[in-house]
Amino acid sequence: LPLAVARAVLAALRGRLGALCWSLAPLSLHLPLPGWRRGSAPSPAAPAEPRRDGERDDAFPTPTSVNYHFTRQCNYKCGFCFHTAKTSFVLPLEEAERGLAMLKEAGMEKINFSGGEPFLQDRGEFVGKLVQFCKQKLKLPSVSIVSNGSLIRERWFKKYGEYLDILAISCDSFDEDVNVLIGRGQGKKNHVENLHKLRQWCREYAVAFKINSVINRFNVEEDMNEQIKALNPVRWKVFQCLLIEGENCGEDALREAEKFVTSDEDFERFLDRHKDVSCLVPESNQKMKDSYLILDEYMRFLNCRNGRKEPSKSILDVGVEAAIKFSGFDEQMFLKRGGKYVWSKADMKLDW
Repeated sequence: LPLAVARAVLAALRGRLGALCWSLAPLSLHLPLPGWRRGSAPSPAAPAEPRRDGERDDAFPTPTSVNYHFTRQCNYKCGFCFHTAKTSFVLPLEEAERGLAMLKEAGMEKINFSGGEPFLQDRGEFVGKLVQFCKQKLKLPSVSIVSNGSLIRERWFKKYGEYLDILAISCDSFDEDVNVLIGRGQGKKNHVENLHKLRQWCREYAVAFKINSVINRFNVEEDMNEQIKALNPVRWKVFQCLLIEGENCGEDALREAEKFVTSDEDFERFLDRHKDVSCLVPESNQKMKDSYLILDEYMRFLNCRNGRKEPSKSILDVGVEAAIKFSGFDEQMFLKRGGKYVWSKADMKLDW
């Protein structure tokens, strides 16, 4: 027993030292640690299984569309958030680009940058450089961002707008009091007013505009028909509030989202109330849980099948194919929910 405890302590220390060395990488400080190399993820994960006899490469799902949550830090405190600020880690830019190139080689066509709040890192320069890299160097058909919109400035559009296909802004209510209640409030700033400003910038800089809404107990009775039609997004993604153990529920969670949960019946009534909105894209918990490929800040695929986020090894260590088979990704559900659509702004023929 003492030997097992000692090994566990050493493993934990090695992980912390690995993360520290990774964060020092931009300073070119190289600390040779046993079992660590640049690009390794500090947290333990399931070991890669050997390929069975006769098993083909195409037995693994293709990472056609990937959601890269490169930061967990956020300036909002949404009560139902299911990707919370459990770490402050962000990969060095060159390592993130290396991983993105690996995903492109494995078949990625669309990348979505998310968080946390992606515009927090280096005042939006980090995500801007990633967007430019993916469109200009990797030539991906679609590059998108999900943001709360509070930190985006017009100068960002001037510098990086041409490389961005879709900007999705999270807006759960058109009643500012409800937004504050949910946690989308920042003092005197008005979330809804800012949404309209961002909509105009998207028109001016030829970026497709999308809205994401999480339907919960505080907004499930709201009628958003008029506001959504006026904003005219290319897509209005409507999610059902989802519980993820260790993120927004459970003993080790940073949020307590139970009070936000709404029933399947209430969610369906909300959808029925908005059935005439042509851009509506509904996603129930069942559709959402297994049909997204999610990469965390260490570039590990997150498997949500058991109700919590269980990480694979980092693609930077073991490659995309070895990591993706632990993702829990349901490729058929991805296609069934309409995960693949016209996602390049060059093909949308929009009236900007």
